[in-house]
Amino acid sequence: MKLSIAGAALPVLLLAVSGLYAQPDRWQQRVNYTMDVKMNVETNRLNGKQRLEYSNNSPDTLYKVFYHLYWNAFQPNSMMDVRSRELGKKALPNGRQDWDARVRDRISKLQPDEIGYQKVLSLKRDGRPQQFKVVETILEANLDKPILPHSKAVFDMDFEAQVPVQIRRSGRYNSEGVDFSMAQWYPKLCEYDYEGWHPTFYVAREFYGVWGDYDVKITIDKKYVIGGTGYLQNPNQIGHGYEAPGTVVNRPPGNTLTWHFKAPNVHDFVWAADPDYKHITQQVDSFTAHFFYLENETTKETWPKLAKMVPKAYEYIKAHYGPYPYKQYSFIQGGDGGMEYPMATLIMGNGKMSGLYGVAMHEWMHTWYQMMLGTNESLYPWMDEGFTSFAEDNVIHNTIDSLQAENAQAGSYNGYFALVRSGLEEPMSTHSDFFDTNFGYSTTAYAKGAVFLEQLGYIIGTQNRDKGLLRYYWTWRFKHPNANDFIRVMEKESGLQLDWYRMLFVNTLKHIDYGIDTLYEKNGKAVVRLRRIGDMPMPIDLMVTTTNGSKVLHYIPLSLMFGEKPQEGNTKRITHEWWAWTHPTYDVELGVPLRELSLLEIDPSQRMADIDRYNNMIKIQ
Repeated sequence: MKLSIAGAALPVLLLAVSGLYAQPDRWQQRVNYTMDVKMNVETNRLNGKQRLEYSNNSPDTLYKVFYHLYWNAFQPNSMMDVRSRELGKKALPNGRQDWDARVRDRISKLQPDEIGYQKVLSLKRDGRPQQFKVVETILEANLDKPILPHSKAVFDMDFEAQVPVQIRRSGRYNSEGVDFSMAQWYPKLCEYDYEGWHPTFYVAREFYGVWGDYDVKITIDKKYVIGGTGYLQNPNQIGHGYEAPGTVVNRPPGNTLTWHFKAPNVHDFVWAADPDYKHITQQVDSFTAHFFYLENETTKETWPKLAKMVPKAYEYIKAHYGPYPYKQYSFIQGGDGGMEYPMATLIMGNGKMSGLYGVAMHEWMHTWYQMMLGTNESLYPWMDEGFTSFAEDNVIHNTIDSLQAENAQAGSYNGYFALVRSGLEEPMSTHSDFFDTNFGYSTTAYAKGAVFLEQLGYIIGTQNRDKGLLRYYWTWRFKHPNANDFIRVMEKESGLQLDWYRMLFVNTLKHIDYGIDTLYEKNGKAVVRLRRIGDMPMPIDLMVTTTNGSKVLHYIPLSLMFGEKPQEGNTKRITHEWWAWTHPTYDVELGVPLRELSLLEIDPSQRMADIDRYNNMIKIQ
């Protein structure tokens, strides 16, 4: 017996595992896209027809719908253009201008044949024309008849678009010579959830989408090779490495080919095209990995090596973050750095092997935290970028032998500490579009988001945290979890109260800073007074080393936890009474005379994000 999830045949074992963590009862909207587009590679334009079956699974009556028109951002004086130029006026502490180096002021200089646009020519709902208005990257349609709860509507659309020059994520002729990176290329329905509509204007930040099935036909010049989301339905007409071994490819006559893709249970669709793509594959567990790249002296070595590294990486990923549920994944050279999409990623590909592997693992891990869990990345960018960065670094450090002895998350901690020192930190709860600086946004989302997870392991124990991540995957897969949903999973896994951690570390700018205050002897026993200097309380690990080299870990739970983490490692641990969060100091009796002490250290594992670690250790002469 097999269970079909998102188009993949998975062993029945997964049914038993997933049954441990029942899906929460949260309704989800549903889309089914059927699109037929014709791409003119000479004019860089496409014409398309779209049929969208929309299931309103909410308890609400919908009187309007919204669509994203992302490419309208690539026009002079657009919101993305002005936002980039305004941020560029700000100077960072290192003197660098705070704009995205890929965007800068480039949009303001685009000529008419270089801009991007998406024009909706007609929109019908159940066969009836609908009135709509477009405000740059958002289309708003006031419906002539509302969509009732638990009912469906069918929207038919004709649209045309011009592919912008490559500036941000999508576009034509990127810096490595890829002709077309087709991301955010079609009018896409905005998400409606328990918080209402999310018609987020595109200013180069993050995404949120509705899960559904995509049936896409792309007609393009016959010399082009396409890689992207979904399963190719006509491989024996297409060839280019898609055909079954030994099959004779039978392409139809004419100058164009129509590529037919289907993608089940995804919330976006990306593709890229170039006449010179080399296409190789690698079997990985129960799915096939595809690789599309432009072959040169560097890539002919690095990309095949990347393909061979993916199976080992997936062994670690599957064990720690859950199985990949589709039958295919594609790594595609294209775009402007690295950007994740369902079943595929666009990545720059001409760099060194270490860089290629790093960006490939980062974008692939987005499959777990954006493509399958699907948090609203605009509201919770740290739950996608941060969790992805955490997983990426763990994957890299556990699959490359020379890195296994290193602290996988050290870079994220250093990034977070630099953000604190800069004075540009904003709460993690800030909407991604509204951070005052690019530096503050990116460091918060990536570095502090990763620190959130690593530090959680310090609070509840690494084993609990890792089990909790698998539980989170099975509980909230395809359900759009929020920050509270995640922390509740970790509370159930650990048995500890964690609302204080989410509230203080995510919603405020309170910082962690503990220090060794005083050391004295009482009744022949050494006593150390610890002091909370920062505003955020934490449980404390205090390692005590004696003159004969023996070690004892003194563990002080925080009162807000209503419990304690399990012991980690084999070092003897003494658990003390809870430290009340209201009290700035705490005295610990160490059980040995002062003369027998050699070293005291707060947080020896350095998982606590203490912004001043210099007062965490004292060597006793």
